[in-house]
Amino acid sequence: MIKQLLYAILLFTLGQSLIWFQTNSQFFWKWAKDHPFLMALLFSTPISVMFIKATALIVTYFDGQLWPGRFVAHVMGIMTFAFFTYIVLGEGVSYKTIVSLLLSLTLLLIQILWK
Repeated sequence: MIKQLLYAILLFTLGQSLIWFQTNSQFFWKWAKDHPFLMALLFSTPISVMFIKATALIVTYFDGQLWPGRFVAHVMGIMTFAFFTYIVLGEGVSYKTIVSLLLSLTLLLIQILWK
């Protein structure tokens, strides 16, 4: 069911977004830099729950296959990293990065459309 796939993608995207803030807040937020252990404690449980649920949904969607979910999670990580690094940190995107993002999107489309 397509709802399972969309919900899994949403959960992977939210989880990857939280990971971005968990690991990169130290570069723009002094509190995060000074309290890495608390950052780990605050973020780890919600991220884990999102990834566990997303993995279950995506494995069900792909008839018990685990590999497609790994690729989907990876692509969502690449996309969220690019988005937040650009929006929050203002780090530009090079042509090499654009090509890599397009390849990631291609990977996602292969996983979803090639059954």
